[in-house]
Amino acid sequence: MTEAVEYDVVVLGAGPTGENVADRTRAAGLSTAVVEGELVGGECSYWACMPSKALLRPVITRSDARKVPGVRQAVQGPLDTESVLAHRDGMTSHWKDDGQVSWLDGTGARLYRGQGRLHGPRKVVVEGPEGEHHVLTARHAVAVCTGSRAVLPDLPGLTGARAWTSREATSAHAAPGRLVVVGGGVVGAEMATAWQGLGSQVTLLVRGGLLPRMEPFVGEYVAESLTEAGATVRTGVVVAAVNRPDPGGPGTVVLDDGELIEADEVLFATGRAPRTGDIGLETVGLEPGSWLRVDDSCRVDGHDWLYGVGDVNHRALLTHQGKYQARIAGAAIVARARHTPLLETDRWGAHAATADHDAVPQVVFTDPEAAAVGLSLAEARAAGHRVRAVDRDLAAVAGASLFVDNYRGRARMVVDLDREVLLGATFVGPGVSELLHSATIAVAGEVPIDRLWHAVPSYPTISEVWLRLLEEYRDGQDGQGG
Repeated sequence: MTEAVEYDVVVLGAGPTGENVADRTRAAGLSTAVVEGELVGGECSYWACMPSKALLRPVITRSDARKVPGVRQAVQGPLDTESVLAHRDGMTSHWKDDGQVSWLDGTGARLYRGQGRLHGPRKVVVEGPEGEHHVLTARHAVAVCTGSRAVLPDLPGLTGARAWTSREATSAHAAPGRLVVVGGGVVGAEMATAWQGLGSQVTLLVRGGLLPRMEPFVGEYVAESLTEAGATVRTGVVVAAVNRPDPGGPGTVVLDDGELIEADEVLFATGRAPRTGDIGLETVGLEPGSWLRVDDSCRVDGHDWLYGVGDVNHRALLTHQGKYQARIAGAAIVARARHTPLLETDRWGAHAATADHDAVPQVVFTDPEAAAVGLSLAEARAAGHRVRAVDRDLAAVAGASLFVDNYRGRARMVVDLDREVLLGATFVGPGVSELLHSATIAVAGEVPIDRLWHAVPSYPTISEVWLRLLEEYRDGQDGQGG
């Protein structure tokens, strides 16, 4: 059966980004089709944000509770891993997307299940699961919101070894006895934290440093905590091969110096690639499997009808940034369909994505938590800014000492000395994730330092660190910027 239908907008991918594009275009009255080959809700709902945080929350809560007088004695036993996994299953709706489909239907968008591929300008062909053949034509725009996938390195023995990627790590139904995690980014650090807390013996192997995209002290705090929890953290090591003759049995990780490390499961958290290899990019003059170059409205360079939103444009591979871009792209699509100047704003804000250039917030839900927004000190210097880093020990803040005993953590703000505004802020320590939005507002809003003095933090909370950072900056104003 072949069906040919015309819509104002066609969206490829029904993850959070695609859902938000569709929501914006439908709210403006544009007819919209959404194409999805897996589960509506995407990676975040079933294999990333939601299941990973469901696994991590009990681990971090127990760790914090063990540092609170009167509570630590009650939480000395192991976690109930079976209950944690059952809760994780509930948070993923048991990998069923009925609820998300219902929400999408409520927007008025039409869902097409199957593999969608571009077939020339403004046209998408969908091969349905039962052999249906749909030809969708977009009057105004096609939005590619297909996300990214885990990348496995080209190593001897890895093919057929059934190594874990992030998907297997967040959906596993039992804690492996010995888990080797390869990679020191966010996925590697978070999954090492989760599975060590749920009963695995974790060995974390990192080529460089842990969490290298954050300030260097962040990885040091997280590595120290993982080691105290019983994990083995090794930096500066290179994996050369995997040996697993029986994919259902244990295997061996081979380092480049010949050392062997035995494991029941091996997780490779070694990067992401765009899901653009099989969506027909070649039919519109683009390279299959490539990241999409876009402008600040997320419109693909050289194509006035094609948008690349979320992970596929490689600007910031984070769910909240994809949803932010979706709001911008949706507003831009509507404005162009109505021939409205993009300089105007609508109820959702401006039609240009600027917050994913230099004000991107991210939380790493390790123990301790790490949170950062904007530029690190090294990034700011590399960009040519005259800056100063201001650091404070979070343990010296009254709210931190009340939060847990023997609080360990650190805060840093990076100040542009010429404009006296924040370019970035980083926090590491228990409970710091809730500090991040205030930092994001300061960075994105370019709030002057002399105005931040009037944002008074409540006592006694960890947010009082803002006052201490400002005092440190004031007291050291006669120092040298770098």
